[in-house]
Amino acid sequence: MTLAEKVGQMMQLPAGAGYGVDADLGSIVVDMAVGSILHASPEQLQEAHDLVATTRLQIPLLVGEDCIHGHSFFRGATIYPTQLGMAATWDAALVERVARATAVEVAPTGVHWTFSPVLCIARDLRWGRVSETFGEDPHLIGELASAMVRGYQGDGLEDPTAILATAKHFAAYSETQGGRDASEADVSRRKMLSWYTPPFERVAREGCATFMLGYQSTDGVPITINTWLLGEVMREQWGYGGMLVTDWDNVGQLVRIQRISPDFADAAARAVLAGNDMIMTTPEFFAGAQEAVEKGTLPIEAVDAAVGRILQVKFALGLFEDARRPDVAGQAAVIGSDEHAELNLEVARRSLVLLRNGGVLPLDASPDVAPRTVAVVGPNADDEHTILGDWAGASGQAPWLMDGHPREMTTTVLDGFRAQVPDGWEVLHARGADILTLENDPLGATFSDGQPRPQIVVPTPPDEALIADAVAAARASDVVVAVVGDRIELVGEGRSTATLELVGGQVALLDALAEVARETGTPLVVVVLASKPHVLPPSVEAADAIVWAANPGMQGGHAVAELVLGRIEPTGRLPLSWPRHVGQQPIFYNQITSQHGTRYADLTQDPAWVFGEGLSYSSVAYSDLRVSTPVVGRSDVVRASVTVANTGARRVLETVQVYVRDVVTSVTWADKELKTHRQVWLEPGESAVVDLELPVAACTIVDADGERIVEPGSFALLVGPSSRNEVLLTGTFDVV
Repeated sequence: MTLAEKVGQMMQLPAGAGYGVDADLGSIVVDMAVGSILHASPEQLQEAHDLVATTRLQIPLLVGEDCIHGHSFFRGATIYPTQLGMAATWDAALVERVARATAVEVAPTGVHWTFSPVLCIARDLRWGRVSETFGEDPHLIGELASAMVRGYQGDGLEDPTAILATAKHFAAYSETQGGRDASEADVSRRKMLSWYTPPFERVAREGCATFMLGYQSTDGVPITINTWLLGEVMREQWGYGGMLVTDWDNVGQLVRIQRISPDFADAAARAVLAGNDMIMTTPEFFAGAQEAVEKGTLPIEAVDAAVGRILQVKFALGLFEDARRPDVAGQAAVIGSDEHAELNLEVARRSLVLLRNGGVLPLDASPDVAPRTVAVVGPNADDEHTILGDWAGASGQAPWLMDGHPREMTTTVLDGFRAQVPDGWEVLHARGADILTLENDPLGATFSDGQPRPQIVVPTPPDEALIADAVAAARASDVVVAVVGDRIELVGEGRSTATLELVGGQVALLDALAEVARETGTPLVVVVLASKPHVLPPSVEAADAIVWAANPGMQGGHAVAELVLGRIEPTGRLPLSWPRHVGQQPIFYNQITSQHGTRYADLTQDPAWVFGEGLSYSSVAYSDLRVSTPVVGRSDVVRASVTVANTGARRVLETVQVYVRDVVTSVTWADKELKTHRQVWLEPGESAVVDLELPVAACTIVDADGERIVEPGSFALLVGPSSRNEVLLTGTFDVV
């Protein structure tokens, strides 16, 4: 290979216009001989493969795409709940099935590589990418990310239905300042190793094919060129031999934004020497890397090593024998299939979290009940885009799918109620409020690198006529279901929010509906259809029930209606904590204990709901926690059991959560940490003894020297239905 051909293999560029890269397919595939393309419409993908055949070496393309919770930008594909919604299931096997089904739909479209899963820890909820995460806990993130990688990569990359998984964004990208996306991550090395790298280490050792690097810097060093993280930690300590890809224009930002490099030759040399293989969307890398080699600042051996890892991936996928072009017949057989729709409904059901229930739910929809009228109101009640969430058709990243997926594939909450209420029941609808409008950013339509700049959100003021319509519907009904939350314009890259309050006319709408509830006694059910937790207004205290639906996907409206009507059991549990006010940010359960009390001078620090919480339509009692291994060594397993009883009248899926507290540590550490969990179905009146096993090796801390160790001493084993201290049973064991 010539130097130009080698450098071309290390480049990934978008296939179409509109992404800040001024180059057509011919120039990037033929002139640059790029190794990979992304963001290709089906038509562009066909053309790109044809162009490869005209190149000297005819090295097959590696095609990447953001297939985040389904094949995001392929019209008619199955769109599942967002990653945060999947996390609310606490079910790794279910998440693996979603990833496997996604890979089956992606593979025949000619895409080989998904930029998923996200292993970032969601702590500051103002951050715009919370919905892409598995929540706030490193252990749960590791469990679910591992499952998703297994699902994507199947039984091996030689399987024609396997696609490459990407662990991203390595590492601590979510540790933002003020919740602002891609800001400096103020993380010490010990903190990095304590919380942020463990989920990545797990999937690295388990064979995740690729890693994507975050945009940000830590301690002044951009992750893109962080030789400690990429070299010493990942390559040497973990022995990771997979392919590293930068995030969008990371190498270019060394020059443009971070001002680390004076020119693109310097940036290219730094990036490759740090261990990067595939350079995403920095067209200047093509000339810059060649110049660096010619100047002697970039040894050709480093280029060869990177190209070798890229080609190794292509050989592992079998692309030299079969380039895996789009297969129209294969697409028709699997994309949007009934089987995948059934799985999607199962996941949507399991993702819903019942946060409050004063007894009004489930609604009695039995045949002997007189017909009732249900008012389904609110701006998100019939929004087919918000129910899908970010990275899905109309969320804006794919110019060829800006109108979204076929409307008939998506069930909104209003659709769900209209389809599922018993015969004779009536469903009324009123929008009640608008959330936002958009206006152009006065700084211009694009950033310095040519990418489009997001428009600015302008909250829509309360509309008295819309509120009056909703109030009229509420007064004419036997129950009110108010569907509020956020919209896709408030979610995603570059779309962090300064507030967590409901935007637009939604608070005024809830105030009015609460007044109706107080006056008439009409039950009020609030469904928060949103990408992340929100600060709910005081009027929500009048609500009889609150449900969180984290962008539950195409079958989400069906699942919400089923939940309210009592046709399914609420089983979701929170993968992250809910604040009472925005000043609590960041809020997460496994914090280091404060030395000066547990409240602010003016407001509480107590969360509204904590990690692991979620109600059932039944009641569950925990008792008789027994630790059968009170003294263990570092290589042993802690064994315990707890009795869990369904004391109510409906079937329940209980998520038994096991936390550990290291009683005395050589350095400050979290008050408690989730270490394992079990899910068990219990019939009314049934009890079960749940056996629990925990490797002592999981009870680690990172000491002052940055070493992850198990320290000898006393540990508390905390078992219960959530991370809230008041509901946890306590046992003890000693490590000797």
